[in-house]
Amino acid sequence: MTSRVLARSEWHSFFERVAKALQGKRADVEVTGIHLGDQIQAKSVPLLGITFDQKDDLLEIAMEGLDHLIHKPTSIAVLEGPDGLSALEIVDADQNRQIVTLVSPVCLPPPGA
Repeated sequence: MTSRVLARSEWHSFFERVAKALQGKRADVEVTGIHLGDQIQAKSVPLLGITFDQKDDLLEIAMEGLDHLIHKPTSIAVLEGPDGLSALEIVDADQNRQIVTLVSPVCLPPPGA
Protein backbone atom coordinates (compact mmCIF):
# COMPACT_ATOMS: atom_id res chain seq x y z
CA MET A 1 0.00 0.00 0.00
CA THR A 2 1.19 3.48 -0.86
CA SER A 3 0.01 6.62 0.89
CA ARG A 4 0.45 10.09 -0.57
CA VAL A 5 -0.91 13.61 -0.14
CA LEU A 6 -2.38 15.05 -3.32
CA ALA A 7 -1.42 18.54 -4.42
CA ARG A 8 -4.47 20.82 -4.56
CA SER A 9 -3.97 21.19 -8.32
CA GLU A 10 -4.48 17.38 -8.68
CA TRP A 11 -7.78 17.07 -6.81
CA HIS A 12 -10.22 17.60 -9.67
CA SER A 13 -8.34 15.51 -12.23
CA PHE A 14 -7.62 12.72 -9.73
CA PHE A 15 -11.30 12.13 -8.96
CA GLU A 16 -12.23 12.33 -12.64
CA ARG A 17 -9.59 9.69 -13.39
CA VAL A 18 -10.71 7.22 -10.70
CA ALA A 19 -14.48 7.70 -11.22
CA LYS A 20 -15.04 4.48 -13.20
CA ALA A 21 -12.94 2.40 -10.82
CA LEU A 22 -15.13 3.50 -7.91
CA GLN A 23 -18.31 2.05 -9.41
CA GLY A 24 -19.46 -0.99 -7.47
CA LYS A 25 -17.45 -0.09 -4.37
CA ARG A 26 -18.96 0.40 -0.94
CA ALA A 27 -17.81 3.15 1.40
CA ASP A 28 -17.40 3.60 5.13
CA VAL A 29 -17.23 7.27 6.18
CA GLU A 30 -15.89 8.27 9.59
CA VAL A 31 -15.60 11.88 10.79
CA THR A 32 -13.24 12.77 13.63
CA GLY A 33 -12.42 16.08 15.23
CA ILE A 34 -11.74 17.73 18.59
CA HIS A 35 -15.24 19.22 18.82
CA LEU A 36 -17.00 16.30 17.10
CA GLY A 37 -15.36 13.27 18.64
CA ASP A 38 -15.47 10.18 16.43
CA GLN A 39 -18.64 9.63 14.37
CA ILE A 40 -19.58 7.01 11.81
CA GLN A 41 -21.38 8.78 8.95
CA ALA A 42 -21.86 5.71 6.72
CA LYS A 43 -21.13 1.99 6.97
CA SER A 44 -20.76 -0.10 3.80
CA VAL A 45 -22.98 2.17 1.68
CA PRO A 46 -22.87 1.81 -2.14
CA LEU A 47 -20.65 4.55 -3.57
CA LEU A 48 -21.90 6.51 -6.57
CA GLY A 49 -18.89 8.81 -7.01
CA ILE A 50 -16.49 11.37 -5.59
CA THR A 51 -15.99 14.78 -7.19
CA PHE A 52 -14.18 18.00 -6.37
CA ASP A 53 -15.76 21.28 -7.50
CA GLN A 54 -12.94 23.83 -7.75
CA LYS A 55 -15.27 26.81 -8.13
CA ASP A 56 -17.20 26.13 -4.91
CA ASP A 57 -14.21 24.51 -3.11
CA LEU A 58 -16.38 21.49 -2.33
CA LEU A 59 -15.66 17.76 -2.24
CA GLU A 60 -18.74 15.59 -2.71
CA ILE A 61 -18.89 11.93 -1.77
CA ALA A 62 -22.12 10.66 -3.33
CA MET A 63 -23.47 7.44 -1.86
CA GLU A 64 -26.79 5.67 -2.12
CA GLY A 65 -29.15 7.70 0.09
CA LEU A 66 -26.42 10.07 1.34
CA ASP A 67 -24.52 13.04 -0.07
CA HIS A 68 -21.49 13.72 2.15
CA LEU A 69 -20.24 17.25 1.43
CA ILE A 70 -16.92 18.62 2.63
CA HIS A 71 -16.64 22.39 2.31
CA LYS A 72 -13.23 23.99 1.88
CA PRO A 73 -11.01 20.90 2.20
CA THR A 74 -7.43 21.76 3.11
CA SER A 75 -5.74 18.39 2.53
CA ILE A 76 -6.50 15.14 0.70
CA ALA A 77 -4.41 12.01 1.24
CA VAL A 78 -5.00 8.77 -0.62
CA LEU A 79 -4.07 5.16 0.12
CA GLU A 80 -3.55 3.07 -2.99
CA GLY A 81 -2.85 -0.63 -3.26
CA PRO A 82 -2.63 -3.24 -6.02
CA ASP A 83 -6.41 -3.06 -6.56
CA GLY A 84 -6.43 0.74 -6.77
CA LEU A 85 -7.73 3.36 -4.37
CA SER A 86 -8.62 1.90 -0.97
CA ALA A 87 -8.95 4.93 1.35
CA LEU A 88 -9.00 8.71 1.54
CA GLU A 89 -8.40 11.14 4.36
CA ILE A 90 -9.79 14.63 3.83
CA VAL A 91 -9.09 17.43 6.30
CA ASP A 92 -11.58 20.30 6.23
CA ALA A 93 -11.20 23.97 7.21
CA ASP A 94 -12.17 23.17 10.84
CA GLN A 95 -9.42 20.49 11.02
CA ASN A 96 -12.00 17.67 11.08
CA ARG A 97 -10.81 14.50 9.39
CA GLN A 98 -13.14 12.67 7.02
CA ILE A 99 -11.87 9.11 6.58
CA VAL A 100 -13.38 7.23 3.64
CA THR A 101 -12.60 3.53 3.37
CA LEU A 102 -13.55 1.84 0.09
CA VAL A 103 -14.57 -1.80 0.05
CA SER A 104 -15.21 -4.01 -2.96
CA PRO A 105 -18.25 -6.26 -2.63
CA VAL A 106 -17.20 -9.85 -1.97
CA CYS A 107 -18.42 -12.31 -4.62
CA LEU A 108 -19.52 -15.53 -2.93
CA PRO A 109 -19.73 -18.90 -4.68
CA PRO A 110 -23.24 -20.34 -5.12
CA PRO A 111 -24.57 -22.46 -2.22
CA GLY A 112 -23.27 -26.01 -2.27
CA ALA A 113 -20.27 -25.17 -4.47
